[in-house]
Parts: sequence; C-alpha cells; structure tokens
Amino acid sequence: MADAAANKPTLTGSLPLYKKPVPLNPQEHQGKGLRYNDRPFDFLSESHFVPVTLGEFGAAGTRFPIIFLGDNKTPVVAMGLQAGQNLFVDPQTGQYEQFAYLPAFVRRYPFVAANHGPESDRFTVCVDTESHLFSDNPEQPFFNDKGEPTEFTNRAIDFVRRFESDVKLTEDFVKRLTELDLFDQQQATFQPRNAQGEPQGEPQVVASYWGVSSDKLRALKPETLAELRDNTYLGAIYAHMLSLGQWESLISRAGARNAGAGAPPPPPQA
Repeated sequence: MADAAANKPTLTGSLPLYKKPVPLNPQEHQGKGLRYNDRPFDFLSESHFVPVTLGEFGAAGTRFPIIFLGDNKTPVVAMGLQAGQNLFVDPQTGQYEQFAYLPAFVRRYPFVAANHGPESDRFTVCVDTESHLFSDNPEQPFFNDKGEPTEFTNRAIDFVRRFESDVKLTEDFVKRLTELDLFDQQQATFQPRNAQGEPQGEPQVVASYWGVSSDKLRALKPETLAELRDNTYLGAIYAHMLSLGQWESLISRAGARNAGAGAPPPPPQA
C-alpha cells in the first residue's frame, strides 16, 4: 500500500540519481511541484549505469548491454564506459537521445519509494527535493488547494507502486538464477587499433560484471529449462545474453563523443 503522507521511514543506502529524497506530504510541499526546463535530463548525464527490471530486458537490450552488478547482482544497463559520463544525454542540450529506450528507473525520477520494512508491503512516496526539476513555481504541483494529491501526483504514486512490484519480480528472477548457479564473472574488452584498423597493443578491459554463463545454461536439465521457459525467465536470459553485443556500439559511441570534444579517444575505463 502506498502512502503520500504517512510515517517518515528512513531511506538507507546509496540510490543512483537521487540527492535528497524526502517523504512527500502536503504540510511541507504545498505549493511545490515539478518544473521541466529545457535541460530535462541533466540529472542523468553523469550516470553510466542505470537499474532495469525484468520486464524491460527485451526493449532495453536492443540498445544497451544488460549486466548484473554487486553482491545482489542488480541488473543494470550500461549507458557509458566511465563514471560521470552518460553517452545518451547530450552534454550541450541536456536532452536524452530521441527514440532510445528510457528505463523505468529514470522515468520514475524524482519520485521514489521508501519501504516500511522487509516484511511490509507498505511504502511512502518520496521526492528528491534537490532535483533541478523540484520547484516553488511548478508546472505540475504535488497538491491542490485542499492539500489533496493532484492527478499528476496520483499518476506518479501509481507508477512508483507498479515499479516496486516489478522490482520484486526482478529480485525473484535473480534469486532463481543464483540458486541454479548460472552466473559467472565476465568482462567486456576493447581492442585499440591504429588508423589502418590494425590491432595496436593489448585488449583493454571496459567493464567487469556478472553475466549468465552459456555453458552453465546448456548444462541445465531439460525440466529446469522448461521451468525457465514457462515462467518467462528464459526469454529474459536470452535478452541479457544478446544485449552484450551492444558493447561494441557503446565503445564506438564513446570514441565519437571524445573525438567530437576535440580529444583523441582514450582507452575505455571500467
């Protein structure tokens, strides 16, 4: 259950994109809301990894590598090769690349859920008050004159609710793949070449991450493969594995960005 104004649970841990999320309530946020300027995606410009949920794998994998990071093996899309640079946000205009898939994690911003505890399905909707979209002169106010959530806020609450449900499904997916020991450590590499296209020097590591092992997948029993097929996990696994072919495109994009800035393309950094 969602609460727009409830107890104030504490958000813990580091949350990509967010600077100061606080519980949304009419006492503190009456007359406030969001104002979209001509640089709406500046908040995303320095994030090179963005989390994605299970249902997004098919769409996201056509443009970005989908990888798994950290002890929790959180699925993310790679949008850049080095910290502080998102290759899909134009640094001159602050606009996101037209027609590129936009992850739900980004579409949810600056709203986010603060859960009331591991055993509770309740959460409080929060808003990042240090977002450049947060305004005292909003185009989209959070509350009306009666202190009730506006239609805009209710839509945001519904989106946060659905996103939290998708996160739970994604966690179940990762848990099952971990139980089956399908993950192994993988790397994306870049081969420097000279002006003639000939290999120059040793391949360099772009990123290290967890990925599904094709050998382990092939070794599964037929009944286990059937289980993964029937619960849609197998399709997501294939989407992840196919998406790794996008590393080459991302590397080329990084080279073009650096060349356009008047600098020679440096080796990618993990």
